This record gives sequence, structure tokens and C-alpha cells, in this order.
Amino acid sequence: MSRTGFRRTFAALSVCSLALAVSACGSDDDDSASGKTRITVNCMPPKSAKVDRQFFEEDVAAFEKANPGIDVVPHDAFPCQDPKTFDAKLAGGQMEDVFYTYFTDARHVVDIGQAADLTPYVKELKSYGTIQKQLRDIYTVDGKVYGIPRTGYSMGLIYNKALFEKAGLDPDEPPATWDEVRTAAKKIAALGDGTVGYADYSAQNQGGWHFTAELYSQGGDVVSEDGKKATVDTPEGRAVLQTLHDMRWTDDSMGSKQLLVINDVQQMMGSGKLGMYLAAPDNIPILVKEKGGDYKDLALAPMPGGRGTLIGGDGYMFNKKASPEQIRAGLKWLDHMFLTPGDGFLGDYARAKKNDAPVGLPEPRLFTGAADAEDQQVKKANANVPVENYQPFLDGNQNLDMKIEPPNAQQIYSVLDGVVSAVLTKKDADIDKLLKDASGKIDGILARG
Repeated sequence: MSRTGFRRTFAALSVCSLALAVSACGSDDDDSASGKTRITVNCMPPKSAKVDRQFFEEDVAAFEKANPGIDVVPHDAFPCQDPKTFDAKLAGGQMEDVFYTYFTDARHVVDIGQAADLTPYVKELKSYGTIQKQLRDIYTVDGKVYGIPRTGYSMGLIYNKALFEKAGLDPDEPPATWDEVRTAAKKIAALGDGTVGYADYSAQNQGGWHFTAELYSQGGDVVSEDGKKATVDTPEGRAVLQTLHDMRWTDDSMGSKQLLVINDVQQMMGSGKLGMYLAAPDNIPILVKEKGGDYKDLALAPMPGGRGTLIGGDGYMFNKKASPEQIRAGLKWLDHMFLTPGDGFLGDYARAKKNDAPVGLPEPRLFTGAADAEDQQVKKANANVPVENYQPFLDGNQNLDMKIEPPNAQQIYSVLDGVVSAVLTKKDADIDKLLKDASGKIDGILARG
């Protein structure tokens, strides 16, 4: 789901509470009374997140010491971006000089003329060439660079190794196709005692988000390449819904309780009563620290189907009013804070391990080449979770088409929510009609822009 929605909110709780802070105004000029270049930035952890706040402040202080001519003024709040106020802050000139965005925001911010063009300055960002091109491209519009990626994620299949063993399944050979998911789910559900084989979301836009991920896994798409027409009323769309219908009603492997949201499913998995569900790696620490799960039992496989997976993430863009000096200072700050392999707020794995934060999850995987190798080496050296449980995910992702969320994602997810919930709550749901109706509604959303 887009970072304006549920998945990203929960992601924030797992990786040093990162989805935080957007408040106060951007600076009106680039120089403070001391003559320094002054930049306002957001997404600073709040005081309630004591350890994260300390790390952030330490890193800002270290940056200012290394760059005495730059004054960084961070702003905190929760979340990093509030979709209810985001556009108003942009239009009202209240946005920070360097501001947090979800991947799905990039084009919109450019289209409404609120982003600074970073193209003349991006060569000064030391790390830029090491960042995965598919992530850089998200912030590139008509050949111009308007933002810098900070993290990325992709969806996979979280599964319970203990339940797999109990059901006579090989925990080291997770399902690779949706038929295999269905077979495994039946065997797990047959254990009884309230055990559910496979669970899925179907409310609060989360059902639409997961439908999109499942459609990608089948090789389909939600909208056409030009973004003008719905493409859900297709064989791939029907395959997604038919599989869910059959698991729910024919196999009885999804349980009787439906209209689930992320917290429901996480609770089921953490309590050891769920075999599988779709999620990103950042769910795993939540399952352990908040829902009673055990790292050794929780494993991650790539999206079933072998065709594609949904990716998302976040980055920073610059206020259109930012001066050249502020842009240069902001790029230096991003390099220091987030884009140095094995170091900084996101990459100091030794510091994270010392403070009992999970180290060794397979994402975010931001860099390529030597930078990626260095980052992974430091991560591996400080790992405190069973990294072998995630190797299938890492291996399998190499062969998948990585696809970002559709335009107007939340509105489209709302439409698709109704489709998924109907299939999971009505045995006689008419899949063809549901997809035809949804297609028309999505066309209307796209036409309105």
C-alpha cells in the first residue's frame, strides 16, 4: 500500500520507527544569523522514540561538525507525511526545504510544480550512482531528477516454519506458485485447533493493496501503461480472485473470519495460528516484539507465481523555493544520514545491534555493486536475526519484475477492497461482474486524474 496507508505506518514501527515527522514551516532564507546555510528537514523521530531520537540527533551533530558551514533544523511529528495535510503544506509554502515523500508522491509533487529540479546538482551526491536505477527512476520525470530514494521494500510470503513442519511440509522449500500455496494452506488448516492456512486483508483499502500485489505476481497490472485505463478485468485478475475464492470456500483454508486488516493477520501469525500471508520483511520484527512470535519460526519467501512483486519505499524531495546553497547542503545531509553503506541513521548496524534493534532483515536493499556488497557485509557481521530464513526471498527476488503501486492508489484500492471482500464473504460472488464493475469505477478515477 502507498506510504499514505497502512503498510507503511506499521513499517515505521519495525525499522527504528522511521515513518515519523512532518511539521512546521520551511525556512524563508538559506542563511541564519551566523552566516551558515540553513536547511529545514523533516522525518525526525519524536521525543517518545527515545533511542531513535538520540541516534538522529547524534548523526545531525556529526554532520554539522563535519560541515561547519551548514545548520540543520530538523522537525518532528508522526507520521513523516500526513496525506491529509501534505498538499496543503506544499501549496501554502509551509513545507520543509528537504521533505519526506513516498514513492507514489513523486510524480504528483512534480506535476503540481512544488519540487526543485535537482538535475544540475545531483552529480554532487556521492552515492547517487550506487543507488538502484529502478528506485532512482521513480524520482526522475521527463529526464530530470526531482528526488533521492532513501529506502525500498518489496512484498513476499511470510510463513511459519513450525507449522510447515507440523503439517508435513518442507520448511526450506516454501510455495513457489499459487497452486502450491493452496496445497500448503489446506495441509496447515487441517491441523485444526483454529489454525488458518492462509490469510488475506479485505478492508480499509488493504484488500485492494494486496489484490494489486497478487495481480502483479500473476503477471498482470491494475492500470494500462499510459495510466488511462483499468486492466483488472483480465484472466490474471480472475485468477487472483478464483484462487482466493477456492481457498476460502472449497478448501476452507482461510478461516471463517474475514474483513481482516493488517493487525488481525499479524496477531494470528504472532500467536502461531497462521501458516502464511503476504507482507514485506519489516513485518517480522513486529510479529516478534508486539505479537508474540519467534524469529526462528518466521521465514520469508518471494511472491508466489514467479512473475512480479509490488515494491514501495520513500525518499526526499526539495522545496521549489530552496536556493542552490540549500540544495547542495541538503544533498550532503542525505549522503551522511541515509546513503552511506553501513553507516548513518539507517546503516549503522553495529549501533542498531547494540540497542537491540533487528539487524539482518533482507531489506531495504538500496545500493548496487560495491556499495551494496559493503552494506551487506556490515549488516551480516552484525546480524542478530536468523538470516538463513530469508535466503529464499533474496534468491527469488532476483527473477521478479519489480512494480510500483498504481496512480491514484488509495482510490483504486478502495474500489478493489469491495471486490476482494465480496469474494471472501459471499460463496456465490460473481467474479466476472465484480471485475467488470471495478474496471469501470477505476476508469472513472483515472479520467478524473
